[in-house]
Amino acid sequence: MPKLKTKSGAKKRFKLTATGKVKTAQAGKRHGMIKRTAKFIRNARGTTTLSAPDAKIVKQFLNG
Repeated sequence: MPKLKTKSGAKKRFKLTATGKVKTAQAGKRHGMIKRTAKFIRNARGTTTLSAPDAKIVKQFLNG
């Protein structure tokens, strides 16, 4: 069997930390900021790590 290609979309959206966790941008900040509370916007700043079940799927995409 040939090797699977790495998913290009996953390469652009996710990074692996040194301990193997999957780092990603916070969700829900693309549009509609007026209706969001200030607390939501503040808490959704920066990056976050994915939960274990989601991280397992993304790692398959990254490692091919």
